[in-house]
Amino acid sequence: MAGSALPAQENQAKRLASIVGVAVEEYAKAVDDRGKLVSQDEYDETSGFLADAREIATRLNSYDAATTRAILDSLIDLVARKQPPAVARELHQHFLTSIGTAGAMDLPTVPLDAREGRQLYLSTCATCHGMTGAGDGAQAHTVSTAPPGIGVQRLTPELTPTLAYNVISVGVRGTAMPGFSSTLTPQQRWNIINYLYALRGEPLVIPSAKADATRIAGDTASPVIMALLDSALDFARNGKTAEAGDRAFDAYIAFEPLETPARAKKPGLVATMERHFADFKGALKRSDLAAAIQSRNAIADGLPSVVDLTQQPSGRWEAFFQSFLIILREGFEAILVIGAVVAFLIKTGHRERLRSIWLGIAFGLVASLATAVVLKTLLAAMPASREIVEATTMLIAVVVLFSVSYWLISKVEAAKWQKFIRDKVSAALEHGGGKALALVAFLAVYREGAETALFYQALFNEGPSVGVPLALGIVVGFAALAVIFTLFYRYGVRIPMRPFFTVTSLLLYLMAFVFMGKGVRELQEGNIMPITVIPGAPHIEALGIYPSMETLIAQAILVVLLVFATVKTFWPGHKPAGEGAER
Repeated sequence: MAGSALPAQENQAKRLASIVGVAVEEYAKAVDDRGKLVSQDEYDETSGFLADAREIATRLNSYDAATTRAILDSLIDLVARKQPPAVARELHQHFLTSIGTAGAMDLPTVPLDAREGRQLYLSTCATCHGMTGAGDGAQAHTVSTAPPGIGVQRLTPELTPTLAYNVISVGVRGTAMPGFSSTLTPQQRWNIINYLYALRGEPLVIPSAKADATRIAGDTASPVIMALLDSALDFARNGKTAEAGDRAFDAYIAFEPLETPARAKKPGLVATMERHFADFKGALKRSDLAAAIQSRNAIADGLPSVVDLTQQPSGRWEAFFQSFLIILREGFEAILVIGAVVAFLIKTGHRERLRSIWLGIAFGLVASLATAVVLKTLLAAMPASREIVEATTMLIAVVVLFSVSYWLISKVEAAKWQKFIRDKVSAALEHGGGKALALVAFLAVYREGAETALFYQALFNEGPSVGVPLALGIVVGFAALAVIFTLFYRYGVRIPMRPFFTVTSLLLYLMAFVFMGKGVRELQEGNIMPITVIPGAPHIEALGIYPSMETLIAQAILVVLLVFATVKTFWPGHKPAGEGAER
């Protein structure tokens, strides 16, 4: 063992999966196929394992943690009602699907070493289980529960490689059998099992379960990320806050190459991971080691699923729906903004200005493609280049959207006088207002366009088999957006003038509010702006609300400006210029 690498800290999802796996196996020995109790001891062990599992599940922070806990609760209830073991096994499969790759069993990564397996068995197991595994070791008579004959097939016919691995990993509750996940690597545990099966006279059949994605040959991102996070914790423990923050940023940069292909398939998971990275960095800044460790463990739980998404080729139908949803998801915000602007121009009788809008959209598409190429080539080596580009774009959009929103809301009162509005809007458009609206269209497209291009680049790289489904998804997605856009501005034109100006200005303001939060967040992820996490503050991704001091202050400024614009417009006695002439 002296020459073996020490095992990394096992993530909570893996430990949880092992404990539940043992519990389900024990339950099959406690209750028969009709739900009749046949062994109270085995049933008590099952209940104990599930109680341990529920306690660990409360600390689970993975993307699907809520679903995993709900399935575990159903399994606990099923055991309490003594349902047949077949029902428990079926629910166990749903549990494993929910916990995903993060809880997958670690399989051997190199050929098994029979010599090391024998040495490890003799040094860690033989004192209780005996030299031949017959349960007759020197200390077998001193423990409260007699050790089973794991090395004799007729004594333990129910022992499977999976059960053996899980028991060696987590131990047996209420007995002298400890868990070895913290002292033996997965490879060493499999070497012991290999020796056990030699004692049993049986061939060892390695489970066909999928290997942990962090151990797929050629992948280096996961161990690098976790090593950097642990290094950051070490610096924090030694009071070196600045160095800890740098390591936390390095860990996020190591995660960034996984981000685009994974976000294209499961954006919610990636958003959750980004939040954990931000929480980790914020906890280090305020020297909250407990919170930092919790965030570190949450990243460890979710990371295998992210890596898995980057290495799983999409099927044809899956590729089609991913492509369709990307266009729909990324284009919808742009449609909201552009639809409002187009309806506004039509409603105020300025169809001739639509050309500026179409040009803004075209330039936005071209700029998006160009930016995607630059990010993939010239800026590929620049840390957090995508975050910086996105942040800059969004913050420029905030200024433009808010100014246009204010300009529109200042006309709400005047909307009672149709002629006045047409005159004032015409004058405003003649003095550069049209360029501002075109810029809004450009930014609406460009904000999401570059990232969308990167998404598709990642998906098309999966191979020629998905090319046609992805292309069809793009076509169908654009068609759906065209329908949404058509409905938006046609029905928008029918809205009475005053409500229309109000709704349009508030919509543009809402977009500015969201972009402000997300823009500051991108700067934080790019290490351009510090992050001060506010524990317990709300996190609403759709509104760009994040639990950090910097993002909330920036959005608070926009709220103050909106209140100021509204009060200035509707304050008693305030009259827009020209109102008296129209009366």
